[in-house]
Amino acid sequence: MQDTGHILFDSHGCGPQRRVELDEEIKSGVRSFRDVSEEMWGSLKVPFEDGFEVMKNVLEIDPDFRDFHEFCIDRNIPFNVISAGLKPVLRAVLDEFLGKKQSQHIDIIANDVAITPDGSQWKPIWLHDTPLGHDKAASIKEYRITASSESEDGSCPLVVFVGDGVSDLPAAREADVLFARKGLRLEEYCIANKIDYLPFSTFADIEREIRKIIRDDQRNTKGHGKPVQYNPRANFWRKVNKNKSETSATKKEVVSITPTIPAPSSVSLIN
Repeated sequence: MQDTGHILFDSHGCGPQRRVELDEEIKSGVRSFRDVSEEMWGSLKVPFEDGFEVMKNVLEIDPDFRDFHEFCIDRNIPFNVISAGLKPVLRAVLDEFLGKKQSQHIDIIANDVAITPDGSQWKPIWLHDTPLGHDKAASIKEYRITASSESEDGSCPLVVFVGDGVSDLPAAREADVLFARKGLRLEEYCIANKIDYLPFSTFADIEREIRKIIRDDQRNTKGHGKPVQYNPRANFWRKVNKNKSETSATKKEVVSITPTIPAPSSVSLIN
């Protein structure tokens, strides 16, 4: 999926040229992600409804995303969108693309926003008081605490994270299984820092790999103990569900839906 913010900025905000310049300031470290994002969102001069109409006409979504979402629902795999974007925008996109009935199966962890009725001011309400605005690594850690507290034995699911961009970098070391979109910033970061990851181009690639992970885990562990893909850095245990024949994971980027994507008994989509 394309970056929802970029579509809005190019059509009703700072414009594509300034946006590219601002992206370079993030990459070079001249300014923080949050600082640049404040300028980008603040440049918008459009009511929410009108801006969403532009996205509906321009936004392109991975055609395999719907099937992957159905795959997660059928196997009772929690699916979360963990995004550096704005929750109302992401919810509207998912409702439009999947329908509200299916969209309600996806939890969104993202920043909020205050928008004036005439659309003359968009002010992000950041999830975390950090240079990122939304620290996805912190969100994964918060999820671990919640999942463990809800588990009878203190265990929690395998975490699968799907991502692609700058805001996904802090979360790269927190997942049990990491998917990075081919050719983008997260993959470059993983290669440079020798972080294990699985490259992907579409959600069909992700579904195929998760099916394989589930199959291997069941064959080797029979649903007990640490999952095959357990990441000791994350210290994150799988929740054993004795009533299911297949395990789950959690992620991204996703969905950032700036591609950031989630994973099985917890899958998260990262934006």
